[in-house]
Amino acid sequence: MKLSVLDQAPVTTGNTAAEALKKAEELAILADELGYHRMWMAEHHGTDAFASSAPEVIAAHLAAKTKNLRIGTGGVMMMHYSPLKLAEVFKTLSALSPGRIDFGVGRAPGGDNHAMYALSEGRPPMVNNMYEKLAIALQLINDEVPEESLYNRTLATPSKIVLPEAWLLGSTGNSAVQAGRMGLGYSFAQFFQGGMTPAILDTYRKNFTPSALMEKPEINVTYLVTAAETNEEAEFQALPQDISRLSLMKGQIRPLMTPEEAQEYPLTEMDRMMIQENRKIHLVGSAKEVAQTLQEEQDIYGFDEVMICSIPHSQEKRLNVYRLLAKELM
Repeated sequence: MKLSVLDQAPVTTGNTAAEALKKAEELAILADELGYHRMWMAEHHGTDAFASSAPEVIAAHLAAKTKNLRIGTGGVMMMHYSPLKLAEVFKTLSALSPGRIDFGVGRAPGGDNHAMYALSEGRPPMVNNMYEKLAIALQLINDEVPEESLYNRTLATPSKIVLPEAWLLGSTGNSAVQAGRMGLGYSFAQFFQGGMTPAILDTYRKNFTPSALMEKPEINVTYLVTAAETNEEAEFQALPQDISRLSLMKGQIRPLMTPEEAQEYPLTEMDRMMIQENRKIHLVGSAKEVAQTLQEEQDIYGFDEVMICSIPHSQEKRLNVYRLLAKELM
């Protein structure tokens, strides 16, 4: 099974955003050494809980620190950027690290309305033309001339570079058809709210048309994982993430607390029920058990690759999740 990494540069309690970015670098170097396939940085705005607001910048840094690991965005939130700028950024990345760059895009804002309007300089964000914008960006990346007059009188440089892989993110299945028709890889965010079905992935495969940026259908699925040597240790490390999910469901985003703080957190009976329900999208247990679950999921859904998002408070515990899963699955 191909194993990959999704990182959000989480800013945990007692740590700084700069430290979170340094930890992303440490994770990339370890993933490269362990033989992971790719690492993507997410894009988040308007929150102190994550430091990854400019994933394309972090990607450039990580690519320079690694040798074999594919590096990209999971994803850059394209509503905030012009097709020309998207093309220029990822062509530049690919020119600097040929054969190792992924152009992963999403349709969400990556933040609340305040951040969304600030990024659009107060103008109403254009949210209904995502696929048209993506199609133009793909043409520009491939050194093609779009029909639209706004974009057919300029170049997207650097030209004649090794093309990046292109991926479209999804969390509900709505983008599966478009990802297939546009010849993109399809990345399903199972960790976000669950909901993956064989029908969604089959829809993508049935609609896939080869493109210059993706020759055959490729599917990766992202899971939130807390794994350890024992179930007891995994449960201990997982509780802060469970509480963070509860807060998110209540419209609050806060830095991840320590496991010790989480043990003292006053959980109601309803909170505990919601945590158990969320375990459908947060895989917790020994590395062997988690690996078995991932293999069973691959058998059911037929995806090509698993991306692991893991956020224990301790960096060493987080790195160990990736070590343990590499040992079990690669």
